[in-house]
Amino acid sequence: MEIAQITRALQQDAVTVVFLNVLLQQIGLPVPAVPTLLLAGSLATTPSALGQVLAAALVASVIADWLWYWSGQLFGYRVLAGLCKLSINPSSCVSETEARFIRWGLPSLVLAKFIPGFSTVAPPIAGALRMNQLKFLLAAGAGAVLWAGLALSAGWLLQDTVRAAIALLEAHTRTALVLVLVLLGGWLGWKLWQKFRFRKLAALPHITADELIAAMAEDDAPLVLDLRGAAIAAETTEIPGARRTTLALLLIDAGEWPKDRPVVTLCACPEDASAKHAARQLLDAGYLSARPLKGGYEAWLAAQASRAI
Repeated sequence: MEIAQITRALQQDAVTVVFLNVLLQQIGLPVPAVPTLLLAGSLATTPSALGQVLAAALVASVIADWLWYWSGQLFGYRVLAGLCKLSINPSSCVSETEARFIRWGLPSLVLAKFIPGFSTVAPPIAGALRMNQLKFLLAAGAGAVLWAGLALSAGWLLQDTVRAAIALLEAHTRTALVLVLVLLGGWLGWKLWQKFRFRKLAALPHITADELIAAMAEDDAPLVLDLRGAAIAAETTEIPGARRTTLALLLIDAGEWPKDRPVVTLCACPEDASAKHAARQLLDAGYLSARPLKGGYEAWLAAQASRAI
């Protein structure tokens, strides 16, 4: 849709346009909402009209967050694992995002809208962790008001600047489109390079689930470090003898373990991302043997099930 069409739509019914735009963006579709909010703010003729648009953005955002919250309540681990698989860069796994959520607590929901990626995973994590629903809705609402309010206020206060920018874009539509495509291509290239770099750095020897089960029955059993997030671990079976940790606390939790003894790391994320990072970190710290579990927790669970048959 062209800028002129968006402008006309906002002039005719800004409340509906903003509501739908914010709802779709907060659900997870790649539909930018901030430009629409800036434009809506610049077109508002009265504080009352601006307040109505803000209310529409607030309701849309809270509805989307509430839907994600309940998806986390109902499906927990599966929702988080699915979101993790959508990441271009698997090293930014949901388990680590969840750790940040737990560390920051309720204020993280207020700031979530300003952190790309985190705004999508924070509500289902809150649901999976059984956060009080009223507290969740209040925090999500406060975050929505802050996020949408800043964008609308900027548009309202900088009306002339926003309109001049729109006129400039309309006069140079092709140039603007090329610039956007170049920036998008650069961002995508950077993300793909990060993924390639991750795979290159994470080219480590793995251990299979069957090998791990056999090794844990021996006298010199390895130290098993479980990097799954709290929500995932709470809904699934604990691995006997495993020690729960995060990348931030990895060296502390493994500190007393002899560096000449084997260590196995595992997670529940795409390409064993966190487990690979942990193993690399341990090797760099001087541990002689640190291997990620191939296939992570799911592989261990499948191996246990096959042995039980």
